[in-house]
Amino acid sequence: MTDAAAAKAQAAHAGLEAPRTIVVIGGGQAAGWVVKTLRKEGFDGRLVMIADEVHLPYERPPLSKAVLAGEADIDTVRLVKPDDFEALNVEAWQPDCATSIDREQRIVRTQSGREVQYDRLVIATGGAARKLPESLVKTSHVAYLRTLDEAVALGERLRASKRVLVVGGGWIGLEVAATARKLGVEATVVEGAPRLCARSLPPMVSGFLLDLHRANGVDVRLNATLVSLEDHPNDATRMRATFADGSTLDADFAVAGIGLTPHTALAQAAGVKVEDGIVVDHFGATDDPRIFACGDVANHPSAWLKRRVRLESWANAQNQAIAAAKALLGIFEPYADIPWFWSDQYDVNLQILGDIPGDAQLAVRGDLPGKRATLFYLEDSAIRGVIAINTPRELKLSRKWMNQGRTIDLATLTDATTALA
Repeated sequence: MTDAAAAKAQAAHAGLEAPRTIVVIGGGQAAGWVVKTLRKEGFDGRLVMIADEVHLPYERPPLSKAVLAGEADIDTVRLVKPDDFEALNVEAWQPDCATSIDREQRIVRTQSGREVQYDRLVIATGGAARKLPESLVKTSHVAYLRTLDEAVALGERLRASKRVLVVGGGWIGLEVAATARKLGVEATVVEGAPRLCARSLPPMVSGFLLDLHRANGVDVRLNATLVSLEDHPNDATRMRATFADGSTLDADFAVAGIGLTPHTALAQAAGVKVEDGIVVDHFGATDDPRIFACGDVANHPSAWLKRRVRLESWANAQNQAIAAAKALLGIFEPYADIPWFWSDQYDVNLQILGDIPGDAQLAVRGDLPGKRATLFYLEDSAIRGVIAINTPRELKLSRKWMNQGRTIDLATLTDATTALA
């Protein structure tokens, strides 16, 4: 795959002149890593970054944890310190928003009326928090969490509240609930599915998370169908949720964590191929050889998963952006990382590596109820997926074996009395 894909990419870019102006649309983690990598790799041309937030690039994982809890702010989550960013010599058009891409003239136009001609363009627009249906929401007491400013405002609101309703039992929802409990706020999580994180976890681990949250005082309601969110009839400063079974729940406000909608409209309007994200190759190139995409918005062919995928993770935003930035300069190193994701909730660090089908038979090493276990999914004695619960070293070793394609004896894996190494 690697040599053939690299040769194909090099051929596609062979007729293009070396870029003198590179434009990056987006100002998040992926965009930050693109501009950092371009300068590190020696690009000394014009570099323009168009971002709708006022903040310089920052990392999102702390938003639902440390920022929400009031333990971190922009200075602790930013990707590059202001002085270091200034040294990168990037024209940061902020806050502004790209409104169109003219592929024929290679011009990006913005909301403020500015325009810039590019030799290469990177779309790193990420996505927006998916909104609840308008027919459901009849109150202003509903918040979403995607940006730093939203996290700061949400944290202040949490600390002034007694009870929060979390709509959605996925990763964001569970991290918000865990932070709420840490702040002494009562939390109820409502999830329409029969288990938590059903799209990304096997039932055994969904059950572990359910027990974890209930043990920490969260009221978790599964198979819960919301009918309406409206102002409390006796107190307009609060809200009431009504469910399909007729039951109601009162809270100070609700936080909805029901997924992400990728910002693909700009690419789609320009005629760039979009299919659950902007379609790119192993190097981040779209079907237009001058336009690249990376991060949450990009749909790429995963060598490990053997299928196309759009990943919403910290590691993907960073490493795919690095590969794309290098490819912009003619250095074709395929992005072929094993998908990796992590979450912190209470005293649990949970990491997922690789591919774990929902019906996977897992080999368990350690004590799962005891919050220290590693779960392995094997195919033909080779590790295809790992879930590590407070066992980061075992995950690190597993990653090494997975990259090597090493076969492992099942009895050795599950024998917790012997060091995995």
